[in-house]
Amino acid sequence: MTTNRRKIIRPTPEEDAEINRQIAEDPDTFELDEEWFKHAKPTAELFPELLERYLQEKEDLESGRKERLRILLDKEVLDYFRNQGGDWHSRINEALREAVERDEKTKSR
Repeated sequence: MTTNRRKIIRPTPEEDAEINRQIAEDPDTFELDEEWFKHAKPTAELFPELLERYLQEKEDLESGRKERLRILLDKEVLDYFRNQGGDWHSRINEALREAVERDEKTKSR
C-alpha cells in the first residue's frame, strides 16, 4: 500500500485487482452502475426521520448541550429501557436528569 500526504492509505494496483476480483465473486454484492443511480433516492427522501435525528444530534454535540460517551449499564437496567421501545437513550437521560434534580432538592433543604 502507498500513502499520500494526508495519510490516506491507497491499495497498490495488485491489491486493488484482488479487491475487485473478490467483489466480482461475491454473490451478495454488485457494482453500483449508472442504471442503479438513476433509480436511487436521497436518504432524506426515504428516511426523513433519520436525517432529522442525525442533524439534531449533530447540533446538540456542536453546541455543547450534549456529549457522547461510553457507559456500562447493568443488563437488567438496559433491558428495562429498551423494552419500552423507541428512544430509550432519551429516557435514560431523562431518568438521570430527574435523579440529579431530586438530589439537588435534597441538598438544598
